[in-house]
Amino acid sequence: MSSTLIASNRGPVSFTLSEDGALTMRRGGGGLVSGLSGVAKESELLWVCAALSDGDRSAVRLAPGGRLDEAGYPTGPLRMLDIPPAVFHRAYNAVANSTLWFVHHLLYNTPFAPHFDTRFRREWEAYQDYNGVFALALAEEAGHGARVMVQDYHLTLAPAMLRVDRPDLRISHFSHTPWAPPEYFSVLPDEVAAEVLEGVLGADHAGFLTERWADAFMDCCRVILGATVDRDSRTVGYQGRTTRVGVHALGVDGSTLRARAAEPDVESYLQTIKEQVGPRRLIVRIDRTELSKNIVRGMMAYREFLAEHPEWHGKVVHLAFAYPSRHDLPEYREYTAAVQRCAKEIEDEYATDDWDPLILYTDDDYPRSLAAYRLADVLLVNPTRDGMNLVAKEGPVLSQRCVLVLSREAGAAAELGENALVVNPYDVSGTATALHDALTMPEEEREARIARLRAAATALPPGRWLSDQLEALSQP
Repeated sequence: MSSTLIASNRGPVSFTLSEDGALTMRRGGGGLVSGLSGVAKESELLWVCAALSDGDRSAVRLAPGGRLDEAGYPTGPLRMLDIPPAVFHRAYNAVANSTLWFVHHLLYNTPFAPHFDTRFRREWEAYQDYNGVFALALAEEAGHGARVMVQDYHLTLAPAMLRVDRPDLRISHFSHTPWAPPEYFSVLPDEVAAEVLEGVLGADHAGFLTERWADAFMDCCRVILGATVDRDSRTVGYQGRTTRVGVHALGVDGSTLRARAAEPDVESYLQTIKEQVGPRRLIVRIDRTELSKNIVRGMMAYREFLAEHPEWHGKVVHLAFAYPSRHDLPEYREYTAAVQRCAKEIEDEYATDDWDPLILYTDDDYPRSLAAYRLADVLLVNPTRDGMNLVAKEGPVLSQRCVLVLSREAGAAAELGENALVVNPYDVSGTATALHDALTMPEEEREARIARLRAAATALPPGRWLSDQLEALSQP
């Protein structure tokens, strides 16, 4: 039995299955995994996650009780749950990613979506079942009085479910996304909106990355549930229970990140990128092809910058990493295609025999991303809405001279905005101007800004974030 547990949809590792049946393990993707995998392994907490692929399911079925560490994998304590694919698909794609993610990131094209019909109710039942599987696994694995940290929008119902079975546990829920204001959150069916809020309030502690997202959650509890909200003490009282609301920013472990970025595979990519770019200045972006990451507007801003500043032709390269995301959803496939079209249009308009103005990579490659950070003169992070965005923090840690162009709608802007060039993510012309200002910034100012960015980015590393969460759960 474990005294400390963490639960999330995606785990610290993933598996691929080759044609001959061999399993290959690799690091899991996503910001949460990037932030927590190392510290979780070192602290010996038990991580409970879902099997996401056929490779994952094959690995789970060969592991006793889904415990991959007990099957010999160097994962640290890890239990992976083999949830029926149909249940997982409905819960993950139809509800978590096509509904809750869209709500919290304000993504709906409201003349056409959403529409909540009988099909959605079936999908919601799958989401309930999915959360129930996690709650049961956590109840089985947790020792008496254990601390359980439930992560993100995939698992909003699990805290209340777990509370029913194991009232002895200390439970937290942490949201790594933004939280929608009540007027937008209310697009959800009334009973669904209430169930999500009640699920999170099953926790003793509800954590958020910024004050803005914490305030929005408390507003939803007050408006939708009629809960008692105390802003000064950051508590929500509902149905005889009190849930504390905390703000816990998540940064990066600078020493670990720098050590990883100095390894031979990164050095190899460093040389490759140098050969591609030559003596030119380098604008870098690193994202999943996620709708809220705003990649197309970022490319349009670069295109406008080139149109307005012909003196930079042949002297700058935009290196854009747009890694595939959620291709089970048509909106994401269409968005990836739009990113590729926009990149091609820029190449067609401006490329010469000896200059590629934009280089786009769509295959996920972490070492290559680290190499790009190290070489960046400008780092463009322009999401329309983001819970935090660790790219904005990783870049200044690894680059010696990059200027950060940062959306005001990223949670990271609360900590980094003073030393970044902050932009309205919808303002393409404003972003184009910021790119020019970043490229022409005097060296002294550039160095002063990046030193302050580096300090802010590493002020709250994952170990500190984890210890703060556990300390909050230890309070009476």
